[in-house]
Amino acid sequence: MSLVIDDVLVRNDPLGRRLPILFDSPHSGRVYPQDIRFACPLGLLRHAEDSHVEELFASAPDHGATLLCALFPRVCIDVNRAVDDIDPALLDDSWPVPLNPTGRSAVGAGLIRSLLRPGLPLYDGKLSVADVEERIGRYYRPYHSQMSQILDGLAGRFGAVWHVNCHSMPSVLGPSVLGLSSSSAAEPLLADFVIGDRDGATSEPGFVQLVADTLRGYGYRVALNNPYKGVELVARYGDPARGRHSIQLEINRRLYMNEETLERHDGFAALKAAIDSLIGRIAAYAADRRLSQAAE
Repeated sequence: MSLVIDDVLVRNDPLGRRLPILFDSPHSGRVYPQDIRFACPLGLLRHAEDSHVEELFASAPDHGATLLCALFPRVCIDVNRAVDDIDPALLDDSWPVPLNPTGRSAVGAGLIRSLLRPGLPLYDGKLSVADVEERIGRYYRPYHSQMSQILDGLAGRFGAVWHVNCHSMPSVLGPSVLGLSSSSAAEPLLADFVIGDRDGATSEPGFVQLVADTLRGYGYRVALNNPYKGVELVARYGDPARGRHSIQLEINRRLYMNEETLERHDGFAALKAAIDSLIGRIAAYAADRRLSQAAE
């Protein structure tokens, strides 16, 4: 069974056996709302997308996992941020409750993104409080509602659940990516994949080790929690003590696409094959862990 909420999300469920695994892609959406007036042209806006990530993980339901993908773009609203991570300077009036802007908001990359990159604003002026509240209700809350329903349902049925929060990352890390000031220099990213578990807080170590060892076995360079530790989606839903294991997986875009044109290149097929195999390894791991827990 699958679910589509028009312009918001699509949930693809396994057709056969179901395993306690969720993959979600919160930043690959490209349905741009017509009622939001961006100051940047679409070609530039699309550079903020995790382009093609939903395609890389499309085989997840074939392995018994659930796949959840956002259809709206992250420049509209970022579900991988706390709902109160809003820069008050972006708003034309006071927010009705206290806000808690982080350093990400300070560099234009909070819940409501204000900069595409340093010096390139997304809007000509301030946003209305009503507009931001509408985006939260239209996009943010339904996505998190699905996350909660899926994870609660799987954990309730199987006793544990494994979650992979899927992203892509630029091959060169600019200041806004790292949450730094615009004066900081950009640096090339050496890793092919970065696994984030918030320094061990959101997953059992064995799950992290399985993913890292599998990818390294395929010849990829893998980093742990550097420079990405995981943000709202793994922080909110990862709780190893309750059998809820969440990791953030970042994929270097140079492996599979032209970062300027966003077109897939010849490396896409090989990377997708590796990810298909990784999904199979995760499925086997979850099945084995279920059996071992049942035998305890």
